[in-house]
Amino acid sequence: MKPAIDLNYETPVDAALQGWLENLDSTLQAALQMTAGDTAAGILDLKSGRLAMVRPDHLQYAASVAKIGILLAWFDTHPKTASQVDLQTEHELGLMIKASSNEMAAKFSRELGLMNIQTILNRHGFYNKEHGGGLWVGRHYGQSGERYGDPIADHSHAATVRQLLRFYLLLEQGTLLSSTASAAMARVFESPEIAHDDIKFVKALRGRADLRIHRKWGTWEDWRHDTAAIAGPGRHYILVALTHHPRGDEYLEQLAAAVDDKLASDL
Repeated sequence: MKPAIDLNYETPVDAALQGWLENLDSTLQAALQMTAGDTAAGILDLKSGRLAMVRPDHLQYAASVAKIGILLAWFDTHPKTASQVDLQTEHELGLMIKASSNEMAAKFSRELGLMNIQTILNRHGFYNKEHGGGLWVGRHYGQSGERYGDPIADHSHAATVRQLLRFYLLLEQGTLLSSTASAAMARVFESPEIAHDDIKFVKALRGRADLRIHRKWGTWEDWRHDTAAIAGPGRHYILVALTHHPRGDEYLEQLAAAVDDKLASDL
């Protein structure tokens, strides 16, 4: 039986996994000429409940990662639709999440309203000014005009490792909004008719058998991020990494390969 897992600001890390992640983070930084301020990462092992995080509340510009906030807000606003989302809407949400379509993201954010989206995220605890911030959606993707910067760093889109881990944890547990909404959002992440972008975590894990990956990546200039819930033989875990460096994609690839090797062998 999997352990009951709750992730909040008091949740302790696992000492052994924490030390391993800190060492890996430092090693990758040294190899890629990065500094501690360039990276933030977290692992949540869903089989054992072990948690490890480096700079979990370091707010970064989120690029397209924050599109998961639009997804959550859409299902919060349409609770009666979650059990039977029409095929076109489900496909368009899939394009927003899996193919990272700015056009679809802007379509849904304009339908919902930016201030309404953030109100929903705040209500569900995904942004907390007193604890470093979190998930923020303050501009329509790919469009100028209306903009609301986050209260801490004035980012138009923002995220922290802790709140991204928490998003995927609730999704995997089936408790993100509701069991019905979680199942519908999981189908959006699956979207089998839409191919994964073969970059970052997915590139690193290419060829590893029988992996199920729910992920949202983001890139803008030197902000390079990936976030995912990954399940496969002998492992089920959440991996989140946010970087601000030209070599960020290399960090993400090497991190993902090392974490998957580690958790696949920790039987």
